[in-house]
Amino acid sequence: MIAHKTHDVLGRVGRFPRVDLIHRPTPLRKLERLTARLGGPEIYVKRDDLTGLAFGGNKSRKLEFIIRDMLEKRADVAITWGSLQSNWCMQTAAAARTFGIKSVLVLFKNYDLPPAVDGNLLLDVILGADIRIQKAEKGKVVKSAQAMSVLEEVAREARGQGHRPYLVPVGGSLVRGDMDKPLGAVSYVAAFAEIVDGMRAGGIEPDYVVHSTGSGGTQAGLVVGARALTDGCRVIGISVSDPKGPFAVDVLEIARATDEVLGLGLDVRSEDVVVFDEYLGEGYGVVDKGVAETIRLVFQTEGIVLDPVYTAKAMMGLIDLVKTGFFKKTDRIVFLHTGGTPALFPNREKIVDCLAEKS
Repeated sequence: MIAHKTHDVLGRVGRFPRVDLIHRPTPLRKLERLTARLGGPEIYVKRDDLTGLAFGGNKSRKLEFIIRDMLEKRADVAITWGSLQSNWCMQTAAAARTFGIKSVLVLFKNYDLPPAVDGNLLLDVILGADIRIQKAEKGKVVKSAQAMSVLEEVAREARGQGHRPYLVPVGGSLVRGDMDKPLGAVSYVAAFAEIVDGMRAGGIEPDYVVHSTGSGGTQAGLVVGARALTDGCRVIGISVSDPKGPFAVDVLEIARATDEVLGLGLDVRSEDVVVFDEYLGEGYGVVDKGVAETIRLVFQTEGIVLDPVYTAKAMMGLIDLVKTGFFKKTDRIVFLHTGGTPALFPNREKIVDCLAEKS
């Protein structure tokens, strides 16, 4: 019955056309040494940092569907926004350029980094993106309403120059701009199927999937996948940007829209959306000692590099939840590595300073 469900769900996802951008399935393996160090539960990692587009990451899965939508709508300019070192913006520019579509990136400077050409910003420049840097409140993610007003002005400018722009919401999540379906979340329903197939190949079931959650699309897709394909796997989002109350509302909106377009009839409920905001620290993109030490721990223990904005905070949350007894020792947890590693380099001085601090 489970196999039939998987086939059915993937068939529904397959009705949405996409371009070919990534390697799939991405690797899934047990973190033997980290599991032993923590004394259980069993921790696995899904390596979506190895999707293959640019430096990899979860955005690549979403862009397979979004770029196809751009092509069908005959767009020649992709317009989106994010933070100064946005992995989403860089991935969008890379995917778009691959298919002959130029990009305009509105980058909000919402943390204390110099606008140096480094990390994702360097890659944006190499890709030939039209970069527009805007000021923003430190430690806060720019909301859709504020960003879309800026993007709509950029779109008017592009139309005036004879282009056909396509406005993409950050993270390919909420149905906004020219994206009329939750395409990013649809991609993560399929990704969840990859996770359960990989676990079941070893004769086991996942009890939890833990990941960093920022714009909501990845979590929404995982929630829909978990409801459709398992008998109780829980998706845990570690927020890197917003308090869990309003953020959970966004995730629920996207999840319900995803359920609707796939025709699954799951009746996604608010209790399906689990978000922890206890690991935000000083805010979005702000590196502290806990983040730096988590990057070091995972790199030294498993040889896996986390990024300072998303995955380190998610792993810091996972480890704390293990230590505080949230998980049972017999649980099997899949940590979704969503990429973003280019952000290490513009944050190098802060990371080194944090690691040099005495406890």
